[in-house]
Amino acid sequence: MQTTLSDAAKRLARAEEAERILRSCVHCGFCNATCPTYQLLGDELDGPRGRIYLIKQVLEGQPASAKTQLHLDRCLSCRNCETTCPSGVDYHNLLDIGRAVVDQAVARPPLQRALRSGLRNLASHPTAFKRLVQLGRSVDSLLPAALKAKLPRSAATAQARPQAHHERRVLLLEGCVQPGLSPNTNAATARVLDRLGISVTATPQAGCCGAVDYHLDAQARGLERARHNIDAWWPAIEAGAEAIVQTASGCGAFVKDYAKLLHGDGQYASKARRVSELARDLVEVVAAEPLDKLACHSGQLLAVHCPCSLQHAQKLGGSVEALLKRLNFNLSNVPDGHLCCGSAGTYSLTQPQLARQLRDNKLDALESGRPDVIVSANIGCQTHLDGAGRTPVRHWIELVDEALAKSPSLA
Repeated sequence: MQTTLSDAAKRLARAEEAERILRSCVHCGFCNATCPTYQLLGDELDGPRGRIYLIKQVLEGQPASAKTQLHLDRCLSCRNCETTCPSGVDYHNLLDIGRAVVDQAVARPPLQRALRSGLRNLASHPTAFKRLVQLGRSVDSLLPAALKAKLPRSAATAQARPQAHHERRVLLLEGCVQPGLSPNTNAATARVLDRLGISVTATPQAGCCGAVDYHLDAQARGLERARHNIDAWWPAIEAGAEAIVQTASGCGAFVKDYAKLLHGDGQYASKARRVSELARDLVEVVAAEPLDKLACHSGQLLAVHCPCSLQHAQKLGGSVEALLKRLNFNLSNVPDGHLCCGSAGTYSLTQPQLARQLRDNKLDALESGRPDVIVSANIGCQTHLDGAGRTPVRHWIELVDEALAKSPSLA
């Protein structure tokens, strides 16, 4: 695509990157065929091709408007279009650049600013978020249905974690909201890894991965969180930690991007590259081990929801399904597995109507095989899908952990 950046755009830190991405797009429109919002709305500007054109206009000097901002906001950042694109357009990075420029030019209404600021601040305080969830559950009968749907259906608790005693050690990103919404997920992870001869080294100083800030109008703050985590993890990395494990695929996609996001930072570039090299989604870690110690037996029928951040961002589509089959779980067939559920980080809160439509469509597909349980690999998707009050939705590692608890230890 021919493009000529304005003088102002040429001064942007990522100007060359933006121009390169714009020029790689041939405007073929294949992306629209798999774009969730284009499929729902049928508006060219609510598909990747149209959004690329909007960003191109702004970077060429045309004024941004609230309408421009709205169409960019409606993008889920699911990256389905990148999987479909025959030209390899790096769409999500162009979107980040375009959103930053538009958000600087167009002031948001007060309610939008308050919501986004509140979400960013909650993400940085997991203890406060957990207490808020507990408070919400105690008065859930008084809450509006939309807010009540964001709370866990049952009061889950974290079971005991094993003591770290193996020579092999990994780090575990605890997450922002997962300890409050699904507290047993990381504990189950530690128990399963312990069965495989791998211990989790605690790094309480690490916090939010930075994705929430980065995708909600605060990119600089998101990068600061990335630097903070690198500093928190670095002593354990130097001591020989073999991986940084993420149980939420959305966080994993962002941590794997640290190298790219901080490549121009003279102080952190090399460390960020090392962190991204060590970043592993949980399914990568478990699938790489001999599974004879994980002999599982479960009579439940599972439907696997593969999050967009796992299949399109990390290119690990089908990996959870393959692992669960190796562990003798029964899986149902799920049509249209490539489509987004509508969670998309904070999207279900900033674009609730579209998110609900996408969620209901996704649940129809997931439930078509009449599963007993739906499993996911991302806390946002898990909570969003479970909030419909239909088939229970859980993290896949908890089902593995429960099946192991019913089997004798082979360690």
